[in-house]
Amino acid sequence: MSQTILGSDIHQPDAIHLVVLTGMSGGGKTVALRALEDLEFYCVDNLPTSLLPQLVAAVSRGIEGKRRNIAVGVDVRNREEDLQRMPAMLSELASAGVHAHLIFLDCRDDVLIKRYSETRRRHPLSSAGLSLADAIMEERRVLRPLAAIADKVIDSSDMNVHQLRRLVATGYAEATEGLTLMFQSFAFRRGLPLDSDFVFDARCLPNPHWDPRLRPLSGKDAPVRDYLDEQPLVAEYLADTQRWLDAWLPRFEADDRSYVTIAIGCTGGRHRSVYLVEKLATHFRALRKGVLTFHRELE
Repeated sequence: MSQTILGSDIHQPDAIHLVVLTGMSGGGKTVALRALEDLEFYCVDNLPTSLLPQLVAAVSRGIEGKRRNIAVGVDVRNREEDLQRMPAMLSELASAGVHAHLIFLDCRDDVLIKRYSETRRRHPLSSAGLSLADAIMEERRVLRPLAAIADKVIDSSDMNVHQLRRLVATGYAEATEGLTLMFQSFAFRRGLPLDSDFVFDARCLPNPHWDPRLRPLSGKDAPVRDYLDEQPLVAEYLADTQRWLDAWLPRFEADDRSYVTIAIGCTGGRHRSVYLVEKLATHFRALRKGVLTFHRELE
């Protein structure tokens, strides 16, 4: 997967890697940018094309000998003439030794219209008095030159948020050192995540759902965390799971695995599993780079 998205230069440890994410509004650029941010890329959204050289220089200054990873989101919110300068700007950066990859996130028009209707967001071009369908058509016209030179076009029409995030993170996992981990929470009543490598069942633990004060909250909220912190069974479960992963993940890393997904489920996917995912992610972020989290029932 990573070779398809990136190309072989991602293996050069001293190179400056610049990922430019562009594409249709509503196609998933923000999700992709967040995935790269979790992989410790330096991320900037809606940056004017003319500022790309300054950004690369500022981020890379003073860190020679280390891998430099930068991701920039560019879309139709930029001026059209600014977007037209992108091919020349990428060529200039390549001449300066920067390994730039342009990723175009596409999506079918009918799916884009459905996404906008569900979220009630305004299309960036709707302020020009265009209908949503006309705004999408105009956006395709403006972005067509970038789609034509993209290193990779990702069609997110049939992907959910997690699938897109995993696709991007998997493709760029080799831009970070070692094994990339995805910790995912989920609800058993909505089915198992089919792309998980390991699944842990937290339904045996005390459930904050039965406390009316905690029920509307999630495992990210302090009252729920405090409640679960006080439960000896939760502490034992977390310690055992952490100990098992500490022992076995290095075996997968030694087997040249670059990406592993650990799913933790509870009944509703909002309290216990979310809490455990956040705790495990915090533990492993202190030990390694490339630790991602995804809460299926919250996002």
